[in-house]
Amino acid sequence: MRPSRISKATVRGVPALGAAFFLALGLLAPQSQAAPVGSATPAAKAATGTASAPAPRSIPVPKSPDASIGDRPLAAESAGKGTVTKAAPQTPRAATKDAKQFSAAAAAADCSISGVLGASGSALVQQLKALPDVTCTYPLFDLTGTDAGRVFKETQMVTVSDALRTASATYTGDNSAGIGQLVMFLRAGYYVQGKNTAAVGAYGTPLQTSIRGSLDAFFAAPHSQDATEANGATLNEAVTLIDSAHENGRYAGIVKRLLAGYTSSWPNAMATAVQHAGWVIEGGFDAKRADTAFVAALQADPTIATTWAAFVTRNAAQMNGGDVVTSIGMLLGNLVGNDALRAQGRPLVKDLINRYPLVGATGPLTMNLVWFAENQDKGNCSYYGTCDLPARLVPLVLTVDHTCNANLRIRAQEMTAQQLSDTCTSLTNQDAFFHKVIKDNGAIPGDLNTSLEVVAFDDYYNYSLYAWIMYGIAVDNGGMYEEGNPAKVGNQARFIAHEADWLRPSFQIWNLNHEYTHYLDGRYNMAGDFEAGMTTPTIWWVEGIAEYVSYSYRNVHYDAAITEAGKKTYKLSQLFDTTYDNADQTRIYNWGYLAVRYMLQSHPQDVDALLAKYRAGDWAGARTLLTSTIGTKYDADFASWLTACAADNCGTLPTVTQTPLCTAADIRQFDKNCRRDNVAAATGNYSYSFLSLPAGVRQLTITTSGGSGNADLYYGGSNWATTGSYQAKSTNAGNGETLTITNPPSGWVYFSLYAQQGFSGVTVTTQYQ
Repeated sequence: MRPSRISKATVRGVPALGAAFFLALGLLAPQSQAAPVGSATPAAKAATGTASAPAPRSIPVPKSPDASIGDRPLAAESAGKGTVTKAAPQTPRAATKDAKQFSAAAAAADCSISGVLGASGSALVQQLKALPDVTCTYPLFDLTGTDAGRVFKETQMVTVSDALRTASATYTGDNSAGIGQLVMFLRAGYYVQGKNTAAVGAYGTPLQTSIRGSLDAFFAAPHSQDATEANGATLNEAVTLIDSAHENGRYAGIVKRLLAGYTSSWPNAMATAVQHAGWVIEGGFDAKRADTAFVAALQADPTIATTWAAFVTRNAAQMNGGDVVTSIGMLLGNLVGNDALRAQGRPLVKDLINRYPLVGATGPLTMNLVWFAENQDKGNCSYYGTCDLPARLVPLVLTVDHTCNANLRIRAQEMTAQQLSDTCTSLTNQDAFFHKVIKDNGAIPGDLNTSLEVVAFDDYYNYSLYAWIMYGIAVDNGGMYEEGNPAKVGNQARFIAHEADWLRPSFQIWNLNHEYTHYLDGRYNMAGDFEAGMTTPTIWWVEGIAEYVSYSYRNVHYDAAITEAGKKTYKLSQLFDTTYDNADQTRIYNWGYLAVRYMLQSHPQDVDALLAKYRAGDWAGARTLLTSTIGTKYDADFASWLTACAADNCGTLPTVTQTPLCTAADIRQFDKNCRRDNVAAATGNYSYSFLSLPAGVRQLTITTSGGSGNADLYYGGSNWATTGSYQAKSTNAGNGETLTITNPPSGWVYFSLYAQQGFSGVTVTTQYQ
């Protein structure tokens, strides 16, 4: 899919298509195709404390299907990467769609709640207890409107809560007396009331008093501490009821009790109760609730926090990234984010950060705690021992370091030799395709971004876990392109990405070709840095050309854009006004593609004129060209073109064919549209070449790519070309050189490659028209 070139200072995050709350243990399964970007909105900046230097200008890539909703690392590994210990099925915590799934489960259990819906008082309690199974209560979570108001009004809730208090006195550690159904009714009531407050009405002191009495009685029952599957099935829902009733502070001691008692031998349902204790902790720190009682409880009893930390260290052997120990341990970071608890939380968090490895099974714990330390206890990296973390992590995480050529390097977490080769080939060939489309005259003078580093994490999960601290970027996206200041010596352009693991066994680096187009566009079309190019609306081009080249080069049919064409949502003149702030993903990407494709096919001379101004940094002149010279005069033709395009007749795309090998016997001789591979020369020497041009050639393009070393390209016209005698030159670092000669003379013309550093394996291509 696609990224965008934007400044680090104005980095834009895009809403996740499949959001995973950062402390949820069950993440969404990957989708089978690219996820679209949402509206461009300001994203929270990434960590500051340990960044060794300001990051280059960062451009967020559209979200991958697994992307989280914030800039926190994911709390647990994606589906299939970690095993979360939990009972099945779980009852809903806060999602209507889950409630509907549970309704289906109840139907499968062959039970009905019709008696419950029409009952009140003691009859309601008896109807609940008479249900054959706890799952029969699941449809209660779906109630709305009049039904919700009748069933869950406060008097009904108090009746059931009082019954729970009475039944808890003789709780036997199983659900033989139907206590589970009473707990579930109360949970459903809080859930439905929160969604349908107007229909149900407010809950006040009578229910609060009653629910405290019932929970006190249940947790006081001796059998509520039985480490059995039968007790755990009811206990885990009673623990969740603490959070549902917002009584987190009152029962912080229950959290302590569960964490202190837990061992790996506990049965599944008991482990789930511990997991749900994490929900109580999480709810206690929920800023929207401002639960001062929970914080006060931890202040009053510091052993709650130390027991919590001991729970982690005692059960560390269980950590695998998606386990209950990791999920509970991560929550310790909230202590350093709270002014009242920071002092007691700091040593606990510091110990865990430095106790366990940053990678492997303990990585999710350590990196999430690092996130809290960096973002909620800023300026204290020396205390936590994390100031050098970015530098330490690079070799630990990115174990693959592969150089495609002097212009392209890949740092990866895990890639095979074939995957590295294929990626290098894809980007190298795309370079030639880009220049064929753009017809540029070489890099913009003064642009020093002669090389690109592609960073590829193994999947989005690992990207979210490490990229934020390693490169100082937000991770609520599908990757980042950091262009930096192209005029600064030593600046490194970098695309930070991840493998599209949902496409496996096929291998694909998410957004690779789109992002590489941004790199090329910034180097050959857009003068200066990104901020300069954003002084006027240029996004229709910036994102449109990246989409156009990516889809055309890969020969992928752009279904979404073709569908949009039929809607005729925008005029061409409107698209010239597109910015990240006034447009959604459809306008930015789908319609950017359509606008660029139309202009390249129908008005290439206007594109040439526009790019001439972009390359000169004449943003005001480019804007005048778009809004005044062109203005609305192409709108009608664009509308007609859209009609044809919607019928899949958008016009001919550039062909993606490799230039054939030159056939002349003399290996120095070139011809129209041919290439020679494996060109080489020792340091200080030349590789001389020539070709014969017929009369009337309007444009000759010579490109070099691939190989190793550093070859500079010189054109001499009718004379041999050297470093001291030439008409044009391209002298970038590495072997990515391009010269476009306008109206060259007919007859023999000469060019050469000078070995600034000994080079080999270089491909040289000549094309003219």
